Amino acid sequence: RKIFITWGDHAMTDNIAHLVLARLPDGPPGVRGISLFLVPKFLVNDDGSLGERNDVATVSVEHKLGIHGSPTCSLNFGDNGGAIGYLVGEENQGLACMFTMMNHARIAVGVEGLAMGELAYQKSLHYARERVQGQLPGKGPVTIIHHPDVRRMLMTMRAYVEAMRGLAYVTAANLDLAEHAGSEEARAAAADRVGVLTPVVKGWSTEIGQELASLGVQVHGGMGYVEETGIAQVYRDVRITTIYEGTTGIQANDLIGRKLIRDGGQALSAVLDEMEAVAQAATDPQLESIAGALTMGREALADARDYLLANHASDPSIPGAAAVTLLMLCGTVMGGWQLARGALAASQQLAAGTASGDTDYLQARIAVARFYAEHIMPKASAQRASIVAGPTSTMGLKDEQF
Repeated sequence: RKIFITWGDHAMTDNIAHLVLARLPDGPPGVRGISLFLVPKFLVNDDGSLGERNDVATVSVEHKLGIHGSPTCSLNFGDNGGAIGYLVGEENQGLACMFTMMNHARIAVGVEGLAMGELAYQKSLHYARERVQGQLPGKGPVTIIHHPDVRRMLMTMRAYVEAMRGLAYVTAANLDLAEHAGSEEARAAAADRVGVLTPVVKGWSTEIGQELASLGVQVHGGMGYVEETGIAQVYRDVRITTIYEGTTGIQANDLIGRKLIRDGGQALSAVLDEMEAVAQAATDPQLESIAGALTMGREALADARDYLLANHASDPSIPGAAAVTLLMLCGTVMGGWQLARGALAASQQLAAGTASGDTDYLQARIAVARFYAEHIMPKASAQRASIVAGPTSTMGLKDEQF
């Protein structure tokens, strides 16, 4: 039986090809004995036509918190004699094959978190521009977009969306460079970069996507808690993204174990060097707070890296207790890095007079990056403090004290 199979059965296509991990009869024990198989819903004849039904049965469809348009199924294989599957790749190499797919899926789910955050922002912005409530001195009744607290929420949403989008773009670009860069050294560096960024794109973007959906409900007020506006559905649907393709904790353990401790922090250090270069290049006075925040965030992340590399071997609970906070710290700082890059490019175009009618857009990029620097990047200091405090208080209660 396989459970939680997204789109495990449906009538949208004539056939469904299930990718199934299973063990051959003579496969070695543990994960080394797992192979990957393609198991179709309907067997395919030699001429390409559909043949008889394979021994794959849907035994239930889950009733879920959200994503009601996506059937999540429990499937039984082989209840009536045996399901036929076709080996994909080599025997006993199924887990490696799966992770090729999984790493792409992790980036895709991170983009799903970004997309839901963007949707929440668009719905909230539209509502804030139309909903009239309250008055301001000299203006009389105003739409709620004029109120500073609503502006705070909208700016938070927009800043996070732009930061997440920038990080996803950079990750995707490095994914291409890992395959097609002109030298082996460049391909290896890009692959290392993808390794560090992928769990952050997946974990941080989905966690922030949830925050933005919640803010979206808040912008709508009471109308956000009823179904007519649609923001409640966004709030429900985004909740799965921190669970899909490995939970936030799984992404964080991958980041701290495989991507930080195993390589001695080299890949992360290369990213930190790029951050420093951006901060040093941002000499335009209007970028002062942006550069300062990036420097502060970079130092916080470097301190956390150094603490973990120096202490992880002394206490096995240190990596696990710090993992999610490290992932969120990486997201906070890397998101600010991307916005700082955008602000730097915008200021250079404005100074050179090459805006080509995009002056408002370029000025907005700087304004959003400044908001992130002044109101979101300060979280990095608290996240660093949590990491270097160690695991003592996290592990402080005995089991029976919970």
